[in-house]
Amino acid sequence: MQNEATRKFEPPHRSFTFDSNLLAAKADSKETVENKPFSSFSVQQKLETPWRDMKWTEEQKTSLMETISSYRPRCGEGTQARVLLLGPLGSGKSSFVSSVQSAFNGRVTNRAMVGSSSSSFTKKLKLFNIRDQKGEDPTGLVLCDAMGLGDGEMTGLTLHDVLSIIKGHVPEGHKFSPDQPVRSETVGYVKRPSIKDKIHCVVFVVDASKVLTYPKGLSTTFQQLREHISDLGVHQVALLTHVDHICTETAKDVTKVYESRVIKDMMAKAGDLLGMSTSYIVPVKNYSSELDVDANTDVLLLSAVDHILQYADLYFQDNTPQNIQPKLDLTL
Repeated sequence: MQNEATRKFEPPHRSFTFDSNLLAAKADSKETVENKPFSSFSVQQKLETPWRDMKWTEEQKTSLMETISSYRPRCGEGTQARVLLLGPLGSGKSSFVSSVQSAFNGRVTNRAMVGSSSSSFTKKLKLFNIRDQKGEDPTGLVLCDAMGLGDGEMTGLTLHDVLSIIKGHVPEGHKFSPDQPVRSETVGYVKRPSIKDKIHCVVFVVDASKVLTYPKGLSTTFQQLREHISDLGVHQVALLTHVDHICTETAKDVTKVYESRVIKDMMAKAGDLLGMSTSYIVPVKNYSSELDVDANTDVLLLSAVDHILQYADLYFQDNTPQNIQPKLDLTL
């Protein structure tokens, strides 16, 4: 039986659209008075020891590529780990998809189209098969990109549609619209989704340079999402993008990311925003203006993918039928 929190987001009511006043509006000055401005981080502080260990070597990059390329879910032949990226407008979801594929290609590739307007560039559910170094064979990972959260009253992704994606009902290419929620009558609607159709891990994406200025209502939205997604048995992790925008040393040298007190402190604030322990959050630097890949940036990106796959694999562990013991024949 569904609980009341779930029922209230069922169609056709429009009440399940995230509160646009909370998400689309700029934070009121009274709400942000406790947040320190970025200028307070102008003097970069280096920690005596890195707060996470990371091997910044070509061998580590190769090892991560091999691990990701060889990953296959344990639930059956042909199944891939489907990972849904969720975050506010401009958080770096599409850029992350392109950056990961760039790491495998050995050159910067803008595979997922990225926009710069004030509304979400991604309107449809897009599935990206991450391919190996040769660019031929797909790995066991599919990154799913959808429109941003809270882009406005008529464009923001709704909780109802998010849950429909995770349950596997939404077909690839579906164009989202708050006044036309996903329903059984939707073209391409998957009525009886198999485990292959479902989402196996959700990744929340937040911009490090905006964590302090996101409206407070966004935290409530994340809490709503996380509660409902947890009820579906799907594990969640998070990416803190654009870390190079808040730490000049990391912008110069990405290997300084885990030596930066600024980034470590921002990780904690991102954890507060998401209602999530920082052990689930990893920092990344996406490719944006670069024309060539960088080995250290690749290591950071691929480490994030490896982190994601660990939690996707938990889904398969939890949902793969165990070996069924044969029944005893009690007839004599």
